Amino acid sequence: MREVGLATSLWRIDPDFLLIGAKRGGTTSLARYLAEHPDVLDLFPRAEKIKGLYYFDEQYGRGRRWYRSHFPTAARRAWRARSGRRVVAGESTPYYLYHPLAPMRAAADLPDARILVVLRNPVERAFSHWKERRSNDGDPLDFAAAIEAESDRLAGEEARLVADPGATSVAHRHWSYLDQGRYAPALERWFRAVGRERVLVEISEEMYATPQATFDRVTEHLGLAGHRLSDPGVHNAEPSSDLDPVLRAELVARLAPDIRATETLLGRSLPWG
Repeated sequence: MREVGLATSLWRIDPDFLLIGAKRGGTTSLARYLAEHPDVLDLFPRAEKIKGLYYFDEQYGRGRRWYRSHFPTAARRAWRARSGRRVVAGESTPYYLYHPLAPMRAAADLPDARILVVLRNPVERAFSHWKERRSNDGDPLDFAAAIEAESDRLAGEEARLVADPGATSVAHRHWSYLDQGRYAPALERWFRAVGRERVLVEISEEMYATPQATFDRVTEHLGLAGHRLSDPGVHNAEPSSDLDPVLRAELVARLAPDIRATETLLGRSLPWG
């Protein structure tokens, strides 16, 4: 089916929105909520149930033709929008938030796209991230050892990605448990690249407490008609209740300055004290 998408890429639309992260921060739930909306189109082909494309981080060398091959045709959007309602398409790749080149690439290729971000308590996010890697045989270290090894694992990796736009990094994408929770630098890159007004930042704990209110803000940001969620549950969750309390307290202290930096950037308090 990808051959069909490639052959028709000239007639396909660019995405209207990107859901860029944070990884293990609630993006799967928000993507499911968006998929419920009658004016949000599926990626192509629908049967593959694609969520994210990893284009602006790891697949940029494939080119715009490959990227557009995943989106619906302009004719399909026009047919769906015949009632006069706004109809959109987008994708969800959580690594976009953290990857150093993703913001400027997205800004250049998608000058009008809206950006969605969901942030989670960075300690809980880090442990959930590690559990996902561990369950997929992607990290041989236990969580405490992985945290201890993180700075060595990440040493020079971001600079290498910037210096070689075709490079990828297992350590940067998968073993950056604490660093992906240092949200302020990543958000600042996106704000500089696309403009603060195009970026909506939501908090996962608030989304799960009041999913409809969060979704209403999201639909407003995307210019969509309101929609009542039928399945406002938590999707793809990794509970963190078994995190060692001593290690949890240590990580809370280590990440406290980063939380304060994020609060300052966003101009609001965060429920992560």
